[in-house]
Amino acid sequence: MQRLILEIGTGNDLYGGNYTKAACRAVQDAIHHSSLILFRSLDISHEKMQVNVTVGVQEPDKVDRDVVARELPRGNVSVEVTKGGMNVVDEVHDTVSVIATVAIEACLEVPPGTWKVLKS
Repeated sequence: MQRLILEIGTGNDLYGGNYTKAACRAVQDAIHHSSLILFRSLDISHEKMQVNVTVGVQEPDKVDRDVVARELPRGNVSVEVTKGGMNVVDEVHDTVSVIATVAIEACLEVPPGTWKVLKS
């Protein structure tokens, strides 16, 4: 599989402290930066695309991977959650604002001789 597209995004839950919600918002931020016209232009099914999502939050075990995966409209999605992102604590009001970051990779099997992938 060759990575063809990499998008990044950030999302937050400012008042609820919900890590899954922040991650989903980060995914939406990232995918709204792209249009995958490559598939339509080359008549390639989106089902052949592997989509790898890496989510960074301060408490990875609080992210529901299945909910995050459903944010992606196409492809075979895998979600990995790692420590990252940021928590902003408001000690006066006893709240945590959760900030998530994501990287989304769109990958496709490129048969030998079909395309030439240049490595820089």
